[in-house]
Amino acid sequence: MRIYLPATTSVLRTLVDEGRLSGPHTGFAVTPQLREHYALSDAAADVEELEYAALLAAARASLRLVDVDPTAARRRVVLAADVPDTAVDPVDDADTDPGAVRVTADVPLADVASAHVDGAEAEDDVRAAVAVVLEADLGSEEAQFLVDQAEGHELAWYATQEIGPALDLL
Repeated sequence: MRIYLPATTSVLRTLVDEGRLSGPHTGFAVTPQLREHYALSDAAADVEELEYAALLAAARASLRLVDVDPTAARRRVVLAADVPDTAVDPVDDADTDPGAVRVTADVPLADVASAHVDGAEAEDDVRAAVAVVLEADLGSEEAQFLVDQAEGHELAWYATQEIGPALDLL
C-alpha cells in the first residue's frame, strides 16, 4: 500500500543516516474512509486525486511535526512509501482525517518511493503556519489563512537517491 508519512528535515536525516524509520508511524493513504469521504464531495475522484489528497493531509501533519522540532528547517516534508498492507491499519475515528492510518512496521529507505519537500521560497509561509497550525485546527479563520498560505506552495519531488544531496543544500 502506498502511504504518505508526514516528516521533517530531521526525520529525513535519520532516514538517510540509519536507512530506515523505526515504527510505528501515523501516515495517510487511500483508505475506504477517504474513498467514502470523496464519494460525497467528488464522486469522480480517481486514485491519483485520492493519493494527492492523502499527500496534502500528510503535508498538513508535517506542519505539526515542524512545530515540535526546533532543529528542523521550516519546510513541510512528506515521504511516499510502499509498505505491506498487513502493516497498515486505518484510523477509524470521526475526529481524524479520513485517510489517516497507523503504520506498525519500520519503513526502510528501500521502501520509500519519493520525498516531497518545500522549496526555500516557502520557508516564511511555513514558519508562520507552524506557529498557528493548532489554532487553525481549532477553527481560527485567521490562523487558517496563514496555513492556507503555506499550503499554497507545491512540494518539490525528490527521488530517494536525491534526498541526501537535497538535505546537504539546506
